[in-house]
Amino acid sequence: MSFSIPIREIDAAFIARVFLGFLFFLQGYDKVFRIGVKQVIETIHTPLSAKGIPAIFSKTGAYFTSYVELICGALLIIGFVKYYCLYLLGFDLLFAAIAFGIVEPVWDMKHIFPRLVLLIFLLIIPSQWDVISVDYAWSLIKFIKTTF
Repeated sequence: MSFSIPIREIDAAFIARVFLGFLFFLQGYDKVFRIGVKQVIETIHTPLSAKGIPAIFSKTGAYFTSYVELICGALLIIGFVKYYCLYLLGFDLLFAAIAFGIVEPVWDMKHIFPRLVLLIFLLIIPSQWDVISVDYAWSLIKFIKTTF
């Protein structure tokens, strides 16, 4: 029995993962290096504090989202520890959705929704589709070492 994966699925997994990785990496890069995390804290703290949210939550959230987006975005681009990154980025999106929802109950999801769709797509596709990645190469190396 021959098992092969059509190239379309491999391409779709690769493009979705790299695209999502770039979206998050560039967003994290802006927050960490261009804008600065302290400015991000100032931007989100004011509307959240007006709703009674303690400063520790906005500070923790700003640092968490900034560095998770930067690091996990970069790791998604190369395809390393994909599922850990997807779960962290899913939590990142959940945090952002809650924060935006607290500030403005009816808010524009144009930035979060496309990322969420790609993230869910990457979580539900079979891992065998994502063969253009460091994770896949690493699994092949481990297989070869244990087999021979």
